[in-house]
Amino acid sequence: MAWLLVIVAGLLETGFAVCLKLSHGFTRLWPTIGFCVFALGSFGLLTLSLKKLDVGPAYAVWTGIGATGTAIYGMVFLGDLVSTLKIVSISLVIIGVIGLQLSGSAH
Repeated sequence: MAWLLVIVAGLLETGFAVCLKLSHGFTRLWPTIGFCVFALGSFGLLTLSLKKLDVGPAYAVWTGIGATGTAIYGMVFLGDLVSTLKIVSISLVIIGVIGLQLSGSAH
């Protein structure tokens, strides 16, 4: 259950990163509100998961999911540059996240 919280928290991290960009420096109301909601949810779920998980693997998985999700969202929906190197790098992050998740132990 704790790993599920980390995964959802990582997806919410993607949401707050995208909303941060769309807020244009917190000058647009709805993306700014979205940022706050996603950030609070993400940090809240990560905090709950850390009651059961080691901080290193949990934090690395959380940031890996957030970074990967944000990069993919940017390429698909925001017109970010798509390149072979970027795709390979995202794949390596995903492989690393899976490895860290498998290595993480619950208390």
